[in-house]
Amino acid sequence: MKFVRYGEAGAEKPGVLDAEGRLRDLSHAVPDLAGEVLTRLGGLPMDGPLVDGNPRLGPPVAGVGKMVCIGLNYSDHAAEAQMTPPEEPMIFMKATSAISGPNDPIELPRGSVSTDWEVELGVVIGAPAKYITADQVMDHVAGFVAFNDVSERDFQIRRSGQFTKGKSCDSFAPLGPWLVTPDEIADPQALRLTLSVNGEVMQDGNTRDMVFGITEAIAHLSQFMSFRPGDIIATGTPAGVGMGKTPPRYLRDGDEVTLEVAGLGRQRMAVVQG
Repeated sequence: MKFVRYGEAGAEKPGVLDAEGRLRDLSHAVPDLAGEVLTRLGGLPMDGPLVDGNPRLGPPVAGVGKMVCIGLNYSDHAAEAQMTPPEEPMIFMKATSAISGPNDPIELPRGSVSTDWEVELGVVIGAPAKYITADQVMDHVAGFVAFNDVSERDFQIRRSGQFTKGKSCDSFAPLGPWLVTPDEIADPQALRLTLSVNGEVMQDGNTRDMVFGITEAIAHLSQFMSFRPGDIIATGTPAGVGMGKTPPRYLRDGDEVTLEVAGLGRQRMAVVQG
């Protein structure tokens, strides 16, 4: 099943795509795609009223408690960053205020000189998880989303502290367009990820090339923190980020970014000065 949230920012309604790919409203059945609703997605109806027109799509998950991102989780990305892949998953947090819809603009923050892109597979937690093992992880997953870990490298690397400053600006976490349940993804470790800027392919990778696979990484993280429905784990990005280009290339006002994760839909974002 493919779930969406549609409507104006801050007033989105829950929806689902039916077998013909038509958007149907779910607001008669659930208040939103958040919290305990994520534990019972398979039981939600598919026969709600059809939604007319082409409404804005918002992030397909609401009420996100935390976003945990795994860094340097593709060896080719670690190489382009001139860093050694870590011996265990390296993580950083991304502020939930950065979350935006899949086609909303990416806003360059004031003082930005090096805003970058990172296509990733996001995993949405659907059941409380703590001290779980790798073979238990999928029992705690609500679904998967396409994710862009937008990053301001100057803020991230040179402005003191951890990565959070460069990862948490408004609009730096586009999600969606869909929350796709695990039954629709035959193998989440075999998904192609691509990202283009102004039509030029920058990233073209596959989740099979992760240093730490999805179940291994989430099981590891659950030893340090508990996860609740709606929490998101971003699983890392393959090579091709702007920082790794020669010379480096970063986003500028007027650029257009498109990305796609196989089976999870496409994002299309204009870059604007914030």
